[in-house]
Amino acid sequence: MDAFVKTIVESAASVVGVRLSEQPPFTMVEAVGSVEIRQYGVRLAAETTVKGLGDDAARSEAFSRLAGYIFGKNRARARMAMTAPVETSGGQTAQTIAMTAPVETARAKDGALRMRFFLPSSVSAETAPIPDDARVTIGSVPGQTLAVLRFSGHASRDDLSARKRELLDSLAPTPWKAAGEPFALFYDPPFTPPFLRRNEVAVAVTK
Repeated sequence: MDAFVKTIVESAASVVGVRLSEQPPFTMVEAVGSVEIRQYGVRLAAETTVKGLGDDAARSEAFSRLAGYIFGKNRARARMAMTAPVETSGGQTAQTIAMTAPVETARAKDGALRMRFFLPSSVSAETAPIPDDARVTIGSVPGQTLAVLRFSGHASRDDLSARKRELLDSLAPTPWKAAGEPFALFYDPPFTPPFLRRNEVAVAVTK
């Protein structure tokens, strides 16, 4: 199946809640009620941080920067698709690079919003195209143990706040303790019906 056809198939599948894109692998450690304890290995991500803007504006700006990177604003002029690989030609050799799900967002204590696009396992720190925008960085996310709560819907600011509280409350009577601030993970494009969307809130934990 060529890249264009695969893009159409995977985009159509996402409309009905079927996800075909690569996701960072993890090991399921245990379930704590509706919360999953997952062990993730090292992952490679494109990341940017936005300061001084409200939630919607910050997410839009961060997404714009990262989308610019994967759609060709990099030194190799490589184009990468969010939901499917696109065959592209870099400086020397043609390559196929796909984005993976989920997209990660988090607010730092200083109010800055951080957003990450995870890169596929076929891309390394050495082969990832260098961003044109200095505000976009490529780096490794260390392996970590996460407590994750999954839900569907629009994932508005109020929804996320409520789910983060639910996540932390669920951990309170267990041996697992939060080792950081909760953050959000989004797996689907905006045109996926809300009731079919996969959203998650997660927090690093220790036992």
